[in-house]
Amino acid sequence: MSAFPQDTDLGWRRRLRSRVLRWYDTNGRKLPWRESADPYRIWISEIMLQQTTVAAVVPYFERFLKRFPDVQSLAAAEQEQVLRLWEGLGYYSRARNLHKAAGVIFNEYGGTFPESAEELKLLPGIGPYTAGAISSFAFNHPAGILEANTLRLYSRLIELDIDPRGTAGQKLLWKFASWVVSRQRAADFNQAVMDIGSQVCRPADPECVKCPLMASCKAYEAGRHLEIPLEKKKTEITDVVEVSIAVRRGNQFLLRQRSENERWVGLWDFVRFEVSADVGDSISIPDKKRTKVATLPGQQSLFPSEAMAELNLLPLEIVRQVEEQTGVVVSAYDGVTQIRHAVTRYRIRLLCLACDIDGGRLQRGSGYKWCTAKELEELPLSTTGRQFADLLTD
Repeated sequence: MSAFPQDTDLGWRRRLRSRVLRWYDTNGRKLPWRESADPYRIWISEIMLQQTTVAAVVPYFERFLKRFPDVQSLAAAEQEQVLRLWEGLGYYSRARNLHKAAGVIFNEYGGTFPESAEELKLLPGIGPYTAGAISSFAFNHPAGILEANTLRLYSRLIELDIDPRGTAGQKLLWKFASWVVSRQRAADFNQAVMDIGSQVCRPADPECVKCPLMASCKAYEAGRHLEIPLEKKKTEITDVVEVSIAVRRGNQFLLRQRSENERWVGLWDFVRFEVSADVGDSISIPDKKRTKVATLPGQQSLFPSEAMAELNLLPLEIVRQVEEQTGVVVSAYDGVTQIRHAVTRYRIRLLCLACDIDGGRLQRGSGYKWCTAKELEELPLSTTGRQFADLLTD
């Protein structure tokens, strides 16, 4: 199954630890969350880094800490405020769980973080990796960690020839992570193996000759470092067409907050739903993405007079769905832009349309409300929702 070291291989472990720490002392990355052992800062950074690159996280981390400098300020905030600052990072359940966990830490732990990985795992949104990271980085406890970079590095070190993401592979790798971590410099060791994994032991084209652990790597010794870890089974992609409709009444837009069991729960969105590919193909969208949907001074319509000729009639299926969801009637649209993006296993073609209300009345219980342009700027939106909104407002 693997060349997993035996408990008697203490010399191998000692040499590996020494090589890791010596490399880190010279090559470790200087990152803003490594400037202190504050568990709050470490927690925020680790949650942000899940499914997100370091380069993308740095500005978000700095803005978030400026607005919520400690667990008390985060616990006292409204969830919408947290989501607005998180906007653009994606995987919004991370932000919601941050907010929930801050409340637990402040109310049940008196604002003091628990130190052990086992206690940390009891908090909302904190799994084994994050618990180990906080416990080791903040308190120097010898807790093993396993994330994308260390999974790859450790799989190669022990020549793991089963799926590292499967139950058996995960069990073996977590056992190894706990066995190999330094007892004296746990924080530095865990930071180091993540850096080695991301900078040297890369998924493709690993720089084995520059790796401080080449002499300890069982996969390299066996000539299998390019085939390990075994590839994850590819997910089948489903193509989806959706419309996002900015329904306008005067200077207000129709939005609703997404509810539980929906994608992007807690975020606000325009009228949005899936349509058939045929209906999507019948929508006219300009080839060139416009920078704004302009309005003339004092003009009530969303559309400038010279653009009226560009208005198109909505397909009947869309007219009915908008009225069914909201109670209002729309008929003509201006094709603003088209956004292509992916969510989990779905590849989405999002058609963004702007419509003036023609009639009907907003129905009670629909969840929708009329929002001003100023409110639109303040409400948390999905990444695509914000891209669309920026084209609608000055």
